[in-house]
Amino acid sequence: MSQNVRVRFAPSPTGPLHIGGVRTALYNYLFAKKHNGTFILRIEDTDKNRYVEGAENYIINALNWCGIPFDEGPEKNENCGPYRQSERQSIYRDYALKLIETKKAYYAFDSTTELNNLRKEEEKKGETFVYNWRNRTSLNNSLSLTPDEVANKIANGEDYVIRFYSPSNETLELKDLVRGVITIQSANLDDKILFKSDGMPTYHLANVVDDHLMNITHVIRGEEWLPSLALHHLLYGAFDWDTPKFAHLPLILKPTGKGKLSKRDGDKLGFPVFPLEWIDPHTHNSSRGYREDGYFAESMINFLALLGWNSGSEQEIFTLSELVNSFDLERVHKSGARFDPEKIKWFNHHYMQKQSTQHLGVLFKNSQDELSEVSNQYIEAVVDLIKERATFVTDFWELSSFFFVNPDTYDAKALKKTLKEDTFDLMRSLLIVLNTADAGSKKAIEQSVKDWILSKNIGFGRIMMPLRLALVGALKGPDVFDIIYMIGLDKTIHRINKFITKSNT
Repeated sequence: MSQNVRVRFAPSPTGPLHIGGVRTALYNYLFAKKHNGTFILRIEDTDKNRYVEGAENYIINALNWCGIPFDEGPEKNENCGPYRQSERQSIYRDYALKLIETKKAYYAFDSTTELNNLRKEEEKKGETFVYNWRNRTSLNNSLSLTPDEVANKIANGEDYVIRFYSPSNETLELKDLVRGVITIQSANLDDKILFKSDGMPTYHLANVVDDHLMNITHVIRGEEWLPSLALHHLLYGAFDWDTPKFAHLPLILKPTGKGKLSKRDGDKLGFPVFPLEWIDPHTHNSSRGYREDGYFAESMINFLALLGWNSGSEQEIFTLSELVNSFDLERVHKSGARFDPEKIKWFNHHYMQKQSTQHLGVLFKNSQDELSEVSNQYIEAVVDLIKERATFVTDFWELSSFFFVNPDTYDAKALKKTLKEDTFDLMRSLLIVLNTADAGSKKAIEQSVKDWILSKNIGFGRIMMPLRLALVGALKGPDVFDIIYMIGLDKTIHRINKFITKSNT
């Protein structure tokens, strides 16, 4: 691709970043890196009524945690800044006035009451009111008023908006890199507001002006913006600017496959929909995040990449660099992708096994107060034995608590299954063997016990099951001899004695 690729992720700071937004950012990042381009973050904060304190920092922190940081953005390589739309207000007014001058836009003074009355009149007829070529010359705007009347209204401080002058009879053939050619009749479009009475631009004007001034070459965004494509295409033409290439991404659907996955679904359905935990600054209510729930960033990125895209192969596990090399907008799906909370757990289990034992040991130690005085070396040895069974670091304690504390109770079903008439006699005999066993290695301990079992001509299950129950409190855990070697023969003997005492009553 000869063009210097520049893409942008342009969220509004109206709350936490939804994982649908993370996927949009990810696809922009992958496309930029694939073509040695630039990934830009722009904060679209023109809607002051919906602005939420802390949301911008949340967005930046989320992108950094996901491993997809922006190249240009607020306070970072501000080559085309500022990157907050609230700081670019004067720019938008100038461009809105340029459209007035070229008769591509016009002033509209219609009050809210006037417009509501017009809507009600149309509803009575069973129709919908649309402000466009059919009625604009008869409404309260600069198309129906004289220049002097317009000037007087503005001078007197009357509220007005600036509307786009949509053509009445054009056939628009719009190219989308995901959906192909889309044909739209301009007669069906309304004259969208570009500049509001509060002096702020609407999304449509600000978006197009910023994309042009920031030299954006490809606009990769969610399909909810597809209805805006025609207007944005016309705006580029009205300014006589080159139009970037567009790609509209499919929706992420609820696990049922019906309906878009929303910000509210996380609390409803029992899994996170945000990358990081979010604490609402007004209500102080918290919403779960993938990071705090114990997911690795790599697993979330790998999972999201495949929600709406595939490489054309059976490969499912991708490093970030492999995603960059494989990503192609032509392989993005048109239809929505169903979110599967179990699948992301599968990814997390895989990436758990890829983590270093040292890293997992630190995470485990920091998560459990009981481990504060335990050596890192011992914790890492335990992690090595159990991590294959874990999906999250939070699973570690349940899988390994018996390496650190003596069991106080024994699983009732396991006891019923395990205890036979001679079980306690066999355990007492086993104590004699363990008292004389070589504690220097797992292999030596194992050999001593197995030799004794063979000499007694008894089944291994008659010894190993009650032994495991004595050590663990349940019939679970890694190899029994790994447990014995790790906790030591003294603690092993103590636990067997305790088991005999507590269970033989």
